Amino acid sequence: MNSEERRRGILETARRDGAVDVNRLADMFQVAKETIRRDLRAIEEHGLVRRTHGGAYPVESAGFETTLETRTTRHVPQKSRIAAAAAGLLGNAETVFIDEGFTPQLIAEALPRDRPLTVVTASLMVATVLADVDRIVVLLLGGRVRGGTMATVNHWATKMLADFVIDLAYLGANGISREYGLTTPDPSVGDVKAQAMRSARRRVFTGVHRKFGAASFCRFAEVGDFEAIVTDVGLPSAEAQCYSLLGPQVIRV
Repeated sequence: MNSEERRRGILETARRDGAVDVNRLADMFQVAKETIRRDLRAIEEHGLVRRTHGGAYPVESAGFETTLETRTTRHVPQKSRIAAAAAGLLGNAETVFIDEGFTPQLIAEALPRDRPLTVVTASLMVATVLADVDRIVVLLLGGRVRGGTMATVNHWATKMLADFVIDLAYLGANGISREYGLTTPDPSVGDVKAQAMRSARRRVFTGVHRKFGAASFCRFAEVGDFEAIVTDVGLPSAEAQCYSLLGPQVIRV
């Protein structure tokens, strides 16, 4: 097996398992650990993985995106804390946009049930969480349903969203970086997120620390467009400070 074949195998393993470990890869491909480290560096240079201490994890791109089912199994404690902190930023908002994804679903679960709210969402899962709450009105955007994320996209969704003025939007991304802003692999998803940005008076980004420094295919917002970023303590405080210099409050939980 040559280096190109091995690197393809490493990337496929990372995408299948969600992360890879240098020691395990060395055993799997019967090469030295330093060879694997060189392979990971080469794959990272192409923007396909992010290295960690002892391994790497895949970066979502135009050709690869994790499913909602996969997202519900990773970093759940961190995502739960992020969701609770994000819900605490609701303030006096009466109309709220909640993005697709597992962390937004957790935000929906954390919203107060003792006050009137109108929630606009493209996510079937978010709509399901809130549909039977007496004081919450749910408006589900129409459009094509993406099976992997169980959310609607395309012009039906963006046209409906364009007619609203929303107090607060909770948005996620597949990557966030100071250089490239907030990105997502699919242009149709990016269009919905971009319209949510335009329709909302206030915007809050939520995402685990592994999203930071990553860039995907379609940019839909800049870091400075948000009033707050809510993430976990895995994001170093020095890095959080760099993001805060661009405008948003950075909350690490």
